[in-house]
Amino acid sequence: MNEPTRWIDLDGAVNARDLGGLPTTDGGTTRRGRVLRSDNLQNLTVADVRLLLDEYHLKNVIDLRSDAEVRLEGPGPLTRVPSVTLHQLSLFPEGGHRTDVTADTPARADVGKALPWQGRTAEGTELDRSTGHYLGYLHDRGDNIVAALRVMTRADGSSLVHCAAGKDRTGVVCALALDVAGVTREAIVADYAMTGERIDAILDRLRGSDTYASDLDSRPADTHVPHAAVMEKLLARIDEEFGGTQGWLTGHGWTAEDTDALRDRLLG
Repeated sequence: MNEPTRWIDLDGAVNARDLGGLPTTDGGTTRRGRVLRSDNLQNLTVADVRLLLDEYHLKNVIDLRSDAEVRLEGPGPLTRVPSVTLHQLSLFPEGGHRTDVTADTPARADVGKALPWQGRTAEGTELDRSTGHYLGYLHDRGDNIVAALRVMTRADGSSLVHCAAGKDRTGVVCALALDVAGVTREAIVADYAMTGERIDAILDRLRGSDTYASDLDSRPADTHVPHAAVMEKLLARIDEEFGGTQGWLTGHGWTAEDTDALRDRLLG
């Protein structure tokens, strides 16, 4: 592993990093090599896959992309690795789950339902819009967020969570996991904002995909940047509305045993 940086150097992904090495409120740190986060894994090279398997002992991939994204992008290289289990856990409403049946048809129009910024209104500040969008994940797919966190508790190797950019959906799920583990709020926010260091490279990669290219430039450039204030406000809203991350999770079937298992995995 690359010390002291948390970045993971891959040829086929530009926003991959380890959630280890983050400070906790009790003076500890999260363990390295347990949970990783990344942007899309479609372009991993043979060497990238070998590094993830040999150096990080990758066993579980948590794919937060929509059904439409997965169909349009096609199978990535990790789908051909028998020792890796893929868990597709979309954070968007899909066909049959608070949306219409058109989400189940593999037409090109699926892109309209595939991209995380679709349906954003022009009202309010960017801070409010982004926070509201993130709260939508919690409202629409609490089931899959809980499932994603439970995958992280598995002890058979590392888990890697990703979406397209590794910024929004991945950022929210990782923030919740770190909050459960007792990571300081400052460190959670800093990890979210860290994606900003790679945002130009991330957007360049996405523009190379027909799934995302035509839509990327429809938004102002600044809206792609993960501003710390967005995560700060999201966590504050969760505190205010649900009594914190634990309160929200409990309302979606999360148990004390789940909390112990996630903390043991990230800290033990």
